[in-house]
Amino acid sequence: MARERKLPSLAGETWLTAKPLREVMEALSYAGGEVRVAGGAVRNALLGVAVADVDLATTLLPDDVMRASKAAGFGVHPTGLAHGTVTVVNRGVPFEVTTLRRDVETDGRRAVVSFTTEWAEDAHRRDFTCNALYCGAYGKIYDFTNGYDDILKRRIKFVGDARQRIKEDYLRILRYFRFHARFGSGRMDAKALAACTELRTGLKKLSAERVRSELLKILEAPHAVPALKMMAKRGILNVILPYTEEWRVLSRLPADGVLRLSVLASAPSNLQRLLHLSNAEAERIVRLGDTPHLSPRMLGHEPMRLLYALGPEAFRDAVQLSWARSHDAMEDGRWRMLLSLPERWAPPAFPVSGADLKALGLAPGPKMGQLLSALEDYWLASDFKADKDQLLAKAREMRSEND
Repeated sequence: MARERKLPSLAGETWLTAKPLREVMEALSYAGGEVRVAGGAVRNALLGVAVADVDLATTLLPDDVMRASKAAGFGVHPTGLAHGTVTVVNRGVPFEVTTLRRDVETDGRRAVVSFTTEWAEDAHRRDFTCNALYCGAYGKIYDFTNGYDDILKRRIKFVGDARQRIKEDYLRILRYFRFHARFGSGRMDAKALAACTELRTGLKKLSAERVRSELLKILEAPHAVPALKMMAKRGILNVILPYTEEWRVLSRLPADGVLRLSVLASAPSNLQRLLHLSNAEAERIVRLGDTPHLSPRMLGHEPMRLLYALGPEAFRDAVQLSWARSHDAMEDGRWRMLLSLPERWAPPAFPVSGADLKALGLAPGPKMGQLLSALEDYWLASDFKADKDQLLAKAREMRSEND
């Protein structure tokens, strides 16, 4: 255990003194248990990163957590009882409360656990040292794995033996690269890299949903590209998906997981099957594959016409991809203006409908559809200036020409 005198205090942190958290910790303590903030919130606070979700660890058994929480008037949801986790909701804020655990059996995907009252035991079953710190209600930090020193050096290390940690859950290979891409600095830990490389085929045992979630988080991280390049070099990335090496383009894209995935994958059409993407994600990937090349050098109202045709989200995607693939600087003001076009200009609605053509005596059917399409082209060519009366006059003219 690291010498406690070297550890700072988190007393006075806004998130730690917030009433919803304070009341949950007090209720569980009153019930006879010891309760501490665990993992990510402590890590983020020490790194100066915003704390969003707060998870708690306790010596209380899950039934006792639920009993004490209900008595205090909190919402209680037994979200993971097999692993000792209860979600407690106070004042609209959810907290995952997990009983201290030790692993009894693992198969690389799931663990069978038993409960313990020993904090060091719980710490030593966690994945990385930076995630194995705890914080008491008044800011005292508890460190059983030298995680604080690793946090100071932005070093991502497995707790104990890297191979053993990975064999407990092969997803930890992807988590290693994700945490390094988000929080790490400098060279990756040699033992961690060796273990991830040796055991990489274990990733095939994981569900597509779990792989998808971690891969998107890697792609969204600040240092995603160096992490992905190392995964490629070590033969890890190709266990997950066939990939391109468009590292320059990837490094120039915003931290948007799906956008970056559309460039990383060499076979985007297979991604929904391979990673079980949501329908919305899969549709966006397909759309990204068909996106036109845009340029700030486009003339006149051409950008407006494309925005009208694509819609705001697809237009922004097309700009981001085109900009990343160009040789223009990422600080280029012309590209920034093009990207901001949906915020500065809203495409008008096409002023003619099928009902308007029906009023002219045209029956619904293919001919009406063709005429509507031709009128829309005429309207776009007018730079959206032709009004409804002009368009209906044009419709009469087109109809007479075709009669």
